[in-house]
Amino acid sequence: MNTAYVDAQVTDAVRRGALYDGQIFLFSPRASSLALVEHARRMIEAAFGDLDPRLAQYEMPVERYVEICAPLKPAFIHNDTTKRLVRELLEDLGCDLERTYQDVPRLRMVTSHGYLTSGVGYAHHPHRDTWYSAPMCQLNWWLPIYDIESESSMAFHPLYWSKPVKNGSSEFNYYEWNSTGRKDAAKHVKADTRKQPKPEEPMELEPQMRFVPPAGGIVLFSAAHMHSTVPNTSGAARYSIDFRTVHLDEVESRGGAPNVDSAPRGTSLRDFKRASDQAEIPENLVAAYDDAEAQVGELVFSPPA
Repeated sequence: MNTAYVDAQVTDAVRRGALYDGQIFLFSPRASSLALVEHARRMIEAAFGDLDPRLAQYEMPVERYVEICAPLKPAFIHNDTTKRLVRELLEDLGCDLERTYQDVPRLRMVTSHGYLTSGVGYAHHPHRDTWYSAPMCQLNWWLPIYDIESESSMAFHPLYWSKPVKNGSSEFNYYEWNSTGRKDAAKHVKADTRKQPKPEEPMELEPQMRFVPPAGGIVLFSAAHMHSTVPNTSGAARYSIDFRTVHLDEVESRGGAPNVDSAPRGTSLRDFKRASDQAEIPENLVAAYDDAEAQVGELVFSPPA
């Protein structure tokens, strides 16, 4: 049974153990998360100029919206202030920065009423991140940048925490995705034809759990959770930040959540850097998760200039 804990005062080790059992942790907005959100707002609002980013879709063709968002996403990712604020957030929530490794924080936008559902505004079908070569010890952190509604949130599908789903993860190669799928995101405006692992059998999406935190609130969950983007019918675009972490203890021990149906090739572990100094995970540890025959394409994603 999945449980949601709100502002739980537990150690990071206890929290990780519960997350690997399928529990979800929610945190109210705090100084460190609000600083990150306010930084993101400044970048978003500067990019859209005089327009309200949440309503900009009503003022421009979708191609122009993509032209604005496509460079905004990597600009946020590689901004030094972004990196510092994520590190401070992790420290604030009790993570050991010497043992915690993080990937880059991503800026997401989900427009309303199907204005943009592909490429840079991709609305995710039901999936586990572990279908995309995430390690079973990966934890996902998600924060809305502006207040949201249930109709513009994320949905979790707890029925599938321990129930396998026939899916296409066995045909997914992370290194091929780095060299083609991620680089080509901005090219997909009207439809998204990138090959991604999806369910290959009918699913029961009810019951589902939706969380509606205020701007700067945090949803923390395992990469093994089945979740999806709620079709946005709120009338306003949803902007959010997400990033992932792994703890070196579980990387070393091959610990984490149970694997019920994930079989991708390659690993995303090379994307993670130590929170304290951005050092990489030792290659000998990454090798235990890798498949040498899968190493075609790019081991680590390099964004286009």
